[in-house]
Amino acid sequence: MTEKLSAHWKAHANSYPQKFVLTSTQHEEYVRVLKLCGSTKEDFRTHMGVPIEVSDGTPGVMVAADGSEISLL
Repeated sequence: MTEKLSAHWKAHANSYPQKFVLTSTQHEEYVRVLKLCGSTKEDFRTHMGVPIEVSDGTPGVMVAADGSEISLL
């Protein structure tokens, strides 16, 4: 996610994407990895200031500032 976000910033004059959309399994893995790495974060509904939406009808995407979807895979 961080890599996609960084690429978005470079391509869109540092503007933030609209959101990340993860499946519930992807979100659970996101939380697990952050905790495993020692994160003390309490709110896992954002990633570096970008909202995270959970929807099991997605392959896992970042919704760019212009509305286009970029695969996280």
